[in-house]
Amino acid sequence: QRGATGGAFVNRLSFPEAYDQQITTSTLLLSMNAVSFETACEARYALERACAPLSAERRTADHLATMRAEIHRQAQPGLTDEAFCASDVAFHRALVDGAGNPVLSYQLAGAVEAMQPLMNMITFTARDRARIVALHQEIADAAEAQDGAAVTAGLSALEVETQELAQSVFAARAARLDAKARLES
Repeated sequence: QRGATGGAFVNRLSFPEAYDQQITTSTLLLSMNAVSFETACEARYALERACAPLSAERRTADHLATMRAEIHRQAQPGLTDEAFCASDVAFHRALVDGAGNPVLSYQLAGAVEAMQPLMNMITFTARDRARIVALHQEIADAAEAQDGAAVTAGLSALEVETQELAQSVFAARAARLDAKARLES
């Protein structure tokens, strides 16, 4: 903000207000460029693991309550795929925000609210919700115990699960295309 003598007037921008632009930019960059699933997944989880020790140390009761509420929601049998994805994002947002660092929360907006939904769109058909819920439970339990190493390990296990789901989806898609090509020839 400049004084009355001139210069540009700039409204103060908060980190949460900048999230939407970060999310939109990240979504566009990922979807318009040749970024492999593996590369995006590696980046997302590396960024999220960077928050793990801080989140375990600094998380509040509200962050834990949000994670627990989302785990409960994810376990509901009638939950739609879209609602499961939204809950998944909310769980990870609470974990990241638990680090208590607005710069990390802003930077992770692109990973959690942009990369994660794109990954969920690819893997949801192969996903075992009970397995995801169990991994989320492990992460929340570790955060509650303030065990940063265990939060990090839980995120690493979730990354392996996500990569394996994507590989199975891509393999099934390739097999369908191969079978279709053989039928057409």
